[in-house]
Amino acid sequence: MTVVAHPQPSRSRASRPSRRGATARVIAVIGLVLLLLVVASWVPGIVGTAASVVLPWVGLALLALVVLALVRARRVLLLLLVPVVVWALAMGPSAPGFAAATASDATTLQVVSQNVRAHSGGAAASAQELAATGADVIALTELDAESLAAAREALAGDYPHSYAVGTVGMWSRYPIGDAEALTLGLDWKRAMRVTVQTPDAEVAVYVMHAASVRPGHQQGRDTMLSGIADAVAADPASSVVVVGDFNAASADPALSDLRARLDWVRPTDGSLGFTWPAGLPLTRIDHVFARGLDVLSSTTVRAGNSDHLATVTSFGL
Repeated sequence: MTVVAHPQPSRSRASRPSRRGATARVIAVIGLVLLLLVVASWVPGIVGTAASVVLPWVGLALLALVVLALVRARRVLLLLLVPVVVWALAMGPSAPGFAAATASDATTLQVVSQNVRAHSGGAAASAQELAATGADVIALTELDAESLAAAREALAGDYPHSYAVGTVGMWSRYPIGDAEALTLGLDWKRAMRVTVQTPDAEVAVYVMHAASVRPGHQQGRDTMLSGIADAVAADPASSVVVVGDFNAASADPALSDLRARLDWVRPTDGSLGFTWPAGLPLTRIDHVFARGLDVLSSTTVRAGNSDHLATVTSFGL
């Protein structure tokens, strides 16, 4: 009698489906965690503030997860579509933009802004390097007495019109008027409003240095952001620019009121416009908002030895 032995599947082949199943489950769980992180960026308060900082980087994690699924577990690709779509919706308002078309003879207004980092000793260098960009208006925040004096000396020749209060200051090539210090709901002044008299139009310019955010200490910043939103809503000026250090990432829910009243100026250099920390920018906390103006270009540059990059924005009047 002949006995025919049937070959048994190898252990490695038998275990392959179970390994793929385990990989699929891991990918699905990570995808769910990333989805929760994205949704958290819409939650007001410290949860939304923290989630908005990591929101851009969640996109990279999702991309890596999709690539892994393509290689190891294609059956979960449809599941990953949900966090990918939700992330795209959350990031959409903070995506790069395009420069507006303008006539060659149109008047422009270039506004630059930087947090110069108090007690860094770099305010003069920042002021000089920002002036070299050809800016018409220079806004500096986190000024202490020494850095304010240094900036004034560096800019006095080319920017004869200036106003400073608290930790913020502004210098202009054009005459300014209606200078006003703003508390924005706090007990001290960290913001201002002035009107810049250009040859063709009057532009209301706000400069603000929002209160810092730390665990358990967020109310001051949120109060200021709500205050600036109310101020611009009541401002009768047809052309408005708001710049400064908002201490809030681009998608932070605390900026929603201001976004509802002004246009968030999108970077036109193809980037997300990250400004902090300057050595390796991971988030954008220095912003530009506008109303009644065309954005011709918006980018960031390094100036001085600050831990913030400066925003450089050109408007068409």
